[in-house]
Amino acid sequence: MNTKAYAAQSATEPLAPFSLQRREPGPHDVQIEILYCGVCHSDLHQVRNEWENSIYPMVPGHEIVGRVTKVGDHVKGFAVGDLAGIGCFVDSCRECENCKAGIEQYCLEGMTGTYNAYERDGKTPTYGGYSTRIVVDEKYTLKVSPKLPLEGVAPLLCAGITTYSPLRHWKIGPGHKVAVLGLGGLGHMGVKFAASFGAEVTMLSTSPSKEADAKRLGAHHFALTTNPEVMKRLRGTFDFILDTVSAPHDIPAFMRLLKTNGVHICVGVPPEPASIPAFSLLANRVSLAGSCIGGIRETQEMLDYCAAHNITSDVEVINIQDINEAYEKLLKGQVKYRFVIDIASLREN
Repeated sequence: MNTKAYAAQSATEPLAPFSLQRREPGPHDVQIEILYCGVCHSDLHQVRNEWENSIYPMVPGHEIVGRVTKVGDHVKGFAVGDLAGIGCFVDSCRECENCKAGIEQYCLEGMTGTYNAYERDGKTPTYGGYSTRIVVDEKYTLKVSPKLPLEGVAPLLCAGITTYSPLRHWKIGPGHKVAVLGLGGLGHMGVKFAASFGAEVTMLSTSPSKEADAKRLGAHHFALTTNPEVMKRLRGTFDFILDTVSAPHDIPAFMRLLKTNGVHICVGVPPEPASIPAFSLLANRVSLAGSCIGGIRETQEMLDYCAAHNITSDVEVINIQDINEAYEKLLKGQVKYRFVIDIASLREN
């Protein structure tokens, strides 16, 4: 099926109109007319080959919501007209212990990314949500509630699950003091979820202008990390720090804010490796950990939780024709807090 899209042809060229071929739905496939697609910072990293693994031409986008337009003969969970979502991956080996445990994001053979990857045949490139339709196996397709505005649901498929998953894994809730480091696409969802789960939430930020927003989103406290006296006062305060920052920053300085046995959880991806002195870990028996999105089962759980508790991302809706400008704004942090593409703007041109 000929499908309209926007693609990058190289690391240095702007995204531009592109035509791709989607497969006809197989027996277990769901075909989705894409309505909205979130703009993730990882889209920018991969378009510009900053992770040195880019496949061109590249159609980014892994925060996808839309409506089912066709289903395969053996599909049981979806019907034409249903709302559906696609997150960061569209397949996995299905056989390893992690896939069988429902944590396909940690597939031992490697998950198949929604874009900038190859299908399980090893040669067919995957193309993402900056396009008018997508076809995915129903096992990797998510149910979306009609209760919430779809443009606010789209970023839940990456920014939402990236913060939801570690909070659930470490069973964060009432009685815990949690700091969220960085108020951006990930951070604003971290604040919303941690507060909703009953934790006492502090926003750690370098920007005093973000205090009002942090508290509007659910933070109980705000701390300016550029103030040495504040950093000194907060030593030994937190059970967990959810680190959403993708820019270079001094991780050991923040680890000093943890209580004994505290955990610093990295979900952001800075461009350079961090230097972690051993004493940053030894001195107070703290842990440095990471977390990567969530499996299909957990992502569905998150979407259901959001529908029940009226949680969505704070978004700015844009036309696909403005994507290159949006990337530049994203680099400067000029978005509150996620750009989302209205794919109608692609169909109409």
